[in-house]
Amino acid sequence: MSHPRSSMPAVSIPGLLSRRDLLALTSFGMAGLTLGATVLGQPAKATTDLAPLHRFPQMMQSYLGSKVAAAQALAEARQARLTTKEEAEAHVLTLRRLIQESFGPFPERTPLKPRVTGIVERDAYRIEKVIFESRPEFLVTGNLYVPKGRKFPLPGVVGSCGHSTNGKAAEAYQSFAQGLARQGYVVLIFDPIGQGERLQYLDDHHEKSTVGAGVGEHLLGGNQQFLIDEFFGSWRAWDGMRALDYLLTREEVDPRKVGITGNSGGGTMTMWLSGVEPRWTMSAPSCAVTTFRRNFDNELPADTEQCPPLVLKLGLDHGDFLAAMAPKPVIILAAEQDFFDARGSTETYERLKKLWALLGAEQNLRLFIGPNEHGYTQPNREAMYGFFNEQTRVTQGSAEPALTIEKDETLWCTPKGQVLDLGARTLLSFTVARSRELTAQRGDLPPEEVRKRVDAILPARPASIPNYEILRPVGGRKYPRPHFTTYAIETEPGVRAIVYRLDEKPRYSRPPAGAGRCILYVSHHSSDVELREDSFPKELIEAEPKSEFYAADVRGLGDSQPNTCGPNQFLTPYGNDYFYAAHSIMLGVSYPVQRAFDVLRVVAWLKGLGRTEIHLAGNGWGAIPATLAAVVSDEVTQVTLKHGLTSWSSVAETEHYKWPLSSMIPGVLKRFDLPDCYRSLENKHLRQIQPWGPSAEIVSPG
Repeated sequence: MSHPRSSMPAVSIPGLLSRRDLLALTSFGMAGLTLGATVLGQPAKATTDLAPLHRFPQMMQSYLGSKVAAAQALAEARQARLTTKEEAEAHVLTLRRLIQESFGPFPERTPLKPRVTGIVERDAYRIEKVIFESRPEFLVTGNLYVPKGRKFPLPGVVGSCGHSTNGKAAEAYQSFAQGLARQGYVVLIFDPIGQGERLQYLDDHHEKSTVGAGVGEHLLGGNQQFLIDEFFGSWRAWDGMRALDYLLTREEVDPRKVGITGNSGGGTMTMWLSGVEPRWTMSAPSCAVTTFRRNFDNELPADTEQCPPLVLKLGLDHGDFLAAMAPKPVIILAAEQDFFDARGSTETYERLKKLWALLGAEQNLRLFIGPNEHGYTQPNREAMYGFFNEQTRVTQGSAEPALTIEKDETLWCTPKGQVLDLGARTLLSFTVARSRELTAQRGDLPPEEVRKRVDAILPARPASIPNYEILRPVGGRKYPRPHFTTYAIETEPGVRAIVYRLDEKPRYSRPPAGAGRCILYVSHHSSDVELREDSFPKELIEAEPKSEFYAADVRGLGDSQPNTCGPNQFLTPYGNDYFYAAHSIMLGVSYPVQRAFDVLRVVAWLKGLGRTEIHLAGNGWGAIPATLAAVVSDEVTQVTLKHGLTSWSSVAETEHYKWPLSSMIPGVLKRFDLPDCYRSLENKHLRQIQPWGPSAEIVSPG
């Protein structure tokens, strides 16, 4: 039985924002800004005059930054070892295999079922309005620019759009498609998922997105895909691969001369497509290629398709996706004033030159840095024209011809501008179907199997007792007990779980040793605020007045809540909680798994003090790592969860969910779901209080 929703305010984006607009907004600290309903909750804010304790705000930036730097060093060392052409050729094959491990496997090819719904005749070319199916009933809208008055076949180019609300109709993207067509290229430019005619979350009038075209739709549809072991970037790449399939069906196209280009998010997709699709003969990504480390160090978030799972664990960097094409022609297009750091573009180019040189084709790798800000500006377009013309010799020079920008409606492939009006399947429909299929495949797992599967996703725990520091006292916090001591538990090098021990008397030293029972509370957002203002910790203490009480902030929460990615960015769409969750997935260890590891190391610390019974309590976000830890810990004898998520499958199957990416584990629904964990904890006297559903609604347990 459902109950009224808990008060978890969310602010929707006014209008539809591009990625550039969103980055500009977040730079002004729009705290609480969410894309539709993607984020559950607000940052912990004290209603008293006490500011929340945030004593370790740089911890996650430093910790994950060292991991990202190590990944870049691995990529650089892998290439630095190359000395011969044979080693370079083997290196390219290795990169293709590693990229496939991150992005694959791709689905089987199904019939494209292409149809041309209209033709726009212009002086030097025609524009065919094309719809095809990249997957069954998953419609892709594109414009095919076909030159007039030329001898076929001609070179072909697939155009990949950045985060434009109107997709292929954006002026910059019409410009390069039309500019290429006027120079003798057959160009297919298509709408990305969640943009143009492919909006997935339409308003009642079927005109605008309810969550924000581009970034908003990508995050909402892409984040939940991780739960079913899908990657939104692979879906986007597959659309590009099927676009090439269609382009190559056209007799006007020379299959020996096919290129890929795009800008911003489309530049990222050009990068990815260069690595996953071997049929390209040339590539020109614009305003995208830098390094993962430059983006991380600059605290620059990116939406879901730009964060491939395992990519950093595998030691892959931006340049490696281009290297997978070597020695074919590639030009890196950057911009001096871009938020994508041009230093990284230069570093990538300098690193890749050696590979192309070993393969005897150093002339095939170029770098162009335009003077402008972010965008497929005319200087970048002209650099692309000139480079492609060198390769194809379809024409000479690089000057952009005179252009005529069409109205959006002129380029529509559908009657009203949206494929959903034609009965197309949504991205969510595929996610829901797969989630339900996985639920049926798992069946009812016995407790011992649940423990085995949970343990398999957790990092190995050291046998040693964690080291810890005793922090200097902070008075007047108004907790349920008059005094407290704060301990910084080193759960792993560079990471501290901050633990508050409440007491009736002052203590400035280590906790007392000896056998006994204690309560370990894992916070939702901030132990400091919740000990003062949430009734749950008080109720736990009142129920067990003789038990020791500890409250823990795991990494990235409470005392280590980050202050990065701009002011007040904890829960914004490109905020730091999302930023570190995305990088954790790229590093191959999700945020919930890391946080569960923190809980287990605190449990080991308590065991080292002699505690024999631990009552583990988790609140909200903290309920997920508490649950995982409780399943595998023999020291935990009782479990209480308040506002715990009902199931990951409910998030995967809900259109407007509110749980953040930091609550999701890639591929978890292939292994187990939270109800499996809850059933396995019945022998530990599990009590669930006001569980939260996918949209933060309170539901009855069981």
